[in-house]
Amino acid sequence: MSRKSSCLVSKLSHYISLSDTDQDRLAGLEKAERKFDAGQEVYQGGDANKNLYVIKHGWAFSYTDLPDGRRQIVKIHHPGDIIGFPDVALKHSTTTLRTVEEVCLCPFPKSSLDEILRKSPKLSALLLSIALRDQVVLIDVLRAMGRMSAQERVSYMLLDLISRLRITNHSMTDTIRLPMTQSQIADYLGLTNVYISKTFIRMEQDGFIRRDQDYLQVLREDEMVELTDFHDRYAEMDTSWFPQD
Repeated sequence: MSRKSSCLVSKLSHYISLSDTDQDRLAGLEKAERKFDAGQEVYQGGDANKNLYVIKHGWAFSYTDLPDGRRQIVKIHHPGDIIGFPDVALKHSTTTLRTVEEVCLCPFPKSSLDEILRKSPKLSALLLSIALRDQVVLIDVLRAMGRMSAQERVSYMLLDLISRLRITNHSMTDTIRLPMTQSQIADYLGLTNVYISKTFIRMEQDGFIRRDQDYLQVLREDEMVELTDFHDRYAEMDTSWFPQD
């Protein structure tokens, strides 16, 4: 895996200037590749937690089953994400990982973080910051899911997705590819398929979005931000406290 083709290098370079050595370390985490078909489970909750995964291309999501049999999607994964960080301190996975579409994952053992933690304080601080930021994002999502209407929840999800995707695609403007089904979106937002379908139709009619097969264009982004009180947690990060290598 070269530096230029590393999704992880591309994502983390958004926040700090990476040395050639650190880029090589990150690219090394993507040496092994495994491809999975759409709708395939990569691992299940309760499995031995030995590996982390870098997602090279495609979308996936982590979910948990509720006692009544319903599914709750807790995280949507895009290229450049490291999957498994929330469970890194645990011996067993707490969620199940399933692909949305054909996906290429790069698995690496948790022990591979050893060199980064020992030899690159700045990169270690960045990985820690991303993990802690994701906790703040989770609080934002819980607030959105618990207090917002269906349209506000869908708007929040779209704003969150487009903000994340812009980190690794600097040319992205207002259009994203959204390969998730309405059922998957419903499981993420805690709504029914009917609510999701009606909400998308109403948002199109009101001129908030435009859909064309798997592509969705956000037309009134500023109004959606105001409607949901959305805060972009991805564009910037406070790196002033990071140690220097």
